[in-house]
Order: sequence, then C-alpha cells, then structure tokens
Amino acid sequence: MTRWYWKQIGGLLVEEFTLVRASPTNAPRYVDGLIVLGEPTEISDSRTFDISGRDVIAIQTKARRLGMFVMGQCLFSRDLLRAHGPNSIRSIALCTRDDAALRPLLEAHEGCEVVIYEP
Repeated sequence: MTRWYWKQIGGLLVEEFTLVRASPTNAPRYVDGLIVLGEPTEISDSRTFDISGRDVIAIQTKARRLGMFVMGQCLFSRDLLRAHGPNSIRSIALCTRDDAALRPLLEAHEGCEVVIYEP
C-alpha cells in the first residue's frame, strides 16, 4: 500500500524511516514510508536520509478502516519529523476504508490527511 501511494507521487521512498533512535529512555520510532520530494523516483536502501530543508511526506499505512491508532501515528509522526528540520511535512494516514466520524478530526491538524487505498 505504501508503494502504491509513493508511485503516484514520485521522489525518494525511505521505508521504515527512523524518526527516533532507541535510547535508555525511549523506544525507537519509525514511519512506514517517507517520501523525499525533489529526489529521483527510487527506493532507498537505507532507513535514514538527511531531510533538513527538504519537503517530505510521511506515510503511516494500515490495511483496514481509518482508526484512532493510525491517526495517532499520523499526527505524532508529523511532530517527531520536525526535529529533523524539513522545510515542509505532509503526514498521510493510508487506509483501506474511510471513517466519516474520524477523518475530520485528523484533517483538522495542519498537514495531516487521509488517503484511501484503491488498488
């Protein structure tokens, strides 16, 4: 699903991009996919990339209806990415079905949106 979305956008896809490295005080955090716009359309062989000053799209993918779990991932991935210094961030909750009650709550947050997977 993540690659389906990326193929529509282009750019460099970093799968399982490391948002936060593990430390004694926290667990590691990842985003399912990170698209770095303005790069050649290819898949990175690394989980890291210097995104400072870059335009990026974070993708959190769930093969089910939009729910609060993926909404939290979408919102907080956006916030954790800010520490990496990108120019702009769009954060996508990629799901197989929409939820009319939840979508407006997520999309009320700047840069967060829902995309429904349509193979």
